Amino acid sequence: MLRFLFSIVFAFILMQSSAQSVLKPGFDALEYEQSLMANFRYTDSAILAKGVNAHAVYQNRYTSPEVGLKNQWSLWTHPTEKIALISLRGTIPDPVSWLANLYAAMIPAKGVLQLNDSTSFSYCFSKDSNAYVHVGWTVALGHLAADILEKLKKVYQEGYRDVIIVGHSQGGGLAFLTSSFLQYHDEVPKDIRFKTYCSAAPKPGNLYYAYDFEFLNRGGWAFRVVNRADWVPEVPFSVQGLDDFNQLNPFVDIRPALKKQGALQRYYLTSVYKKMDRRTRKAADTFQKYLGDLVDKQVHKTLPQFQKPRFANSNNYTVAGQTIVLMPDSLYHEKFVDNGKNVFLHHMGDPYLYLLKRQYQ
Repeated sequence: MLRFLFSIVFAFILMQSSAQSVLKPGFDALEYEQSLMANFRYTDSAILAKGVNAHAVYQNRYTSPEVGLKNQWSLWTHPTEKIALISLRGTIPDPVSWLANLYAAMIPAKGVLQLNDSTSFSYCFSKDSNAYVHVGWTVALGHLAADILEKLKKVYQEGYRDVIIVGHSQGGGLAFLTSSFLQYHDEVPKDIRFKTYCSAAPKPGNLYYAYDFEFLNRGGWAFRVVNRADWVPEVPFSVQGLDDFNQLNPFVDIRPALKKQGALQRYYLTSVYKKMDRRTRKAADTFQKYLGDLVDKQVHKTLPQFQKPRFANSNNYTVAGQTIVLMPDSLYHEKFVDNGKNVFLHHMGDPYLYLLKRQYQ
């Protein structure tokens, strides 16, 4: 009888321990470094990791073919812990790969893209109808998503419940959307714990997408790591217009307030208000024309069956995720000398890991 009771208690303890997450909330510098080393081990992204000698821990389980706009992802697993890693490749030296970045109009964060005549991509990055995201990276993820879901299902069957999502540069932009997509997807088991590292990432969407992303990962489960000297996290261009405000914001419609002013003041303030509104709308329309409509024509040369989506009337890009700042100092600038010729000097893996080790390890 005692042996029977002991076996039940022991089995219960095993069940409890297996259900506990290996990953912990909060920024972990070593975890980020090891994740980056897996991400930098793409043979055609070796330039990002030039000079980086950190020990690579994760073991490659699968690398996808190139699809869409020269997009690729890989699956890695930790040799001793039940941790899987989804690595999103960044931009490569190919004009098609750059199209994914330049195709920077906004689309709703929930919808359907028709990738070709037989394939559609139904996605949800946020349930907020005011949330918008980058169309180029949505197209990129659309070509990767089915493969990611299939491989995630397989490692889940092997007992993996902890998954890190990582990407650098364009891969960081994709990491934002991949994290949101997987956490909202109905087919993804809810007992999987995702942790996301968006390294050197550009801005993925508007303020309402950022709100949703940060709430979804509240408690320390998603990080945006940036080198202060790196310009890539500053893009795409941002324009905030009146349509981007909450409706209760008094600047959305100031006419009731203007009625209380004298005739001369009302005329002057109304004129100024209309000018500001027209100029922000014109700026947003300009970005949509060149980074949406014109780039879409180039995208169709690579993806001829892709159906252009309806763009959102917004260009209010903003950062997302808890920011981890790598701050250059005099020693950094002695090592990484900016001569004005290499615009990606501060964007590479070497400066990121150099500052990481000095400031967070």
